[in-house]
Formats: sequence, structure tokens, C-alpha cells
Amino acid sequence: MSTPSTEALILATLRGDSESFRKLLAADKEKIYAIALAYLKNEAEALEAIQEATCRAYIHLAKLKEPRYFHTWFIRILIRCCIDEQKRKRKLLPLFHVPEPLAADLKLDEKIAMELAIDTLQPKLRHIIILKYYKDMTLPEIASLLEKPEGTVKTWLSRALKQLRAVLGKEGKHGTP
Repeated sequence: MSTPSTEALILATLRGDSESFRKLLAADKEKIYAIALAYLKNEAEALEAIQEATCRAYIHLAKLKEPRYFHTWFIRILIRCCIDEQKRKRKLLPLFHVPEPLAADLKLDEKIAMELAIDTLQPKLRHIIILKYYKDMTLPEIASLLEKPEGTVKTWLSRALKQLRAVLGKEGKHGTP
């Protein structure tokens, strides 16, 4: 038995078949979860972001111009939901503002220091780092996902790595960023 194409599933969903929409998402469920978790670093928040992205995608499915790009379109929606959640969390508790003397006293391990450093990056630079190094996406895949030229993605990656080296290099030498 062959599996229906993305386009056929989208058309069925538009006719009211919610099972077809579930099948669309099930095809990439591990990737979707991994991306949300990489952004939010919390299972419950990641699942909530996925649920919100699913609702938004279902409501706006008729606006999708190219059915073959459904998964890219959905991931963009998911990333926006994750960013919205990050903004909401920052208003409540800015986690990356750990007082540096305290951070040095606590002897944060490299992973935590790296995550804190990544959290200080501009959102567009943080996206590149997460997608490239946490999700193992290639630069062309990232460029397609973010709808940016590959050269722009390379520039942003270079800028992000330079900023991370500066922050982490200073921490290694002086104990403060």
C-alpha cells in the first residue's frame, strides 16, 4: 500500500479529514520535537509549542501556496511559536542574566556555559546555531527553511561563532564574559 502524497493529504485535510493532517505531522514528528526542544530546553514547553504550531498550521493550511513545502512551512510556524514562548519566558525570568561572579563560583560546566552564551545571541544568529549544531541541518537546508540566501546564512553563522568565541574565550581567561 502506497502512502498518499503531501499534496493529497493537504487536500484531504482541507476537505475536513483531520486524520490526513495528523499523517502530515507524523512524518516528521521526531524532527519537530527535537527542534522545539532545542529552542525551549524544556519538554513541557516544547510540547506546548508543538501544539500551538499545530493549531496555527491547521487554521492557516488553506494559505499554504506549495503543498510540497508543507514541512518547511510547518517548521517555520513552530520556530515562531518557540520564539514567542522564549519572549514570554524572558519577561518572567531572564535565565541568561546569571550574575557572572556567581556563575564563576558555581563552576558551570561547559555545556551550561555554552547554552547561556547561545541565549545571549540575537534570535537570527541563535536560529543558525541551533539548526546547524543541535539539529545537524546543512547550510542549504537552513537557508531554505529561513527563506534567506545561503550567503546570508553563512555570514550569520560566522558572526554567531565569532560572538560565542568572544564570550566563551573571555570566560575562560577572566571568569566573566
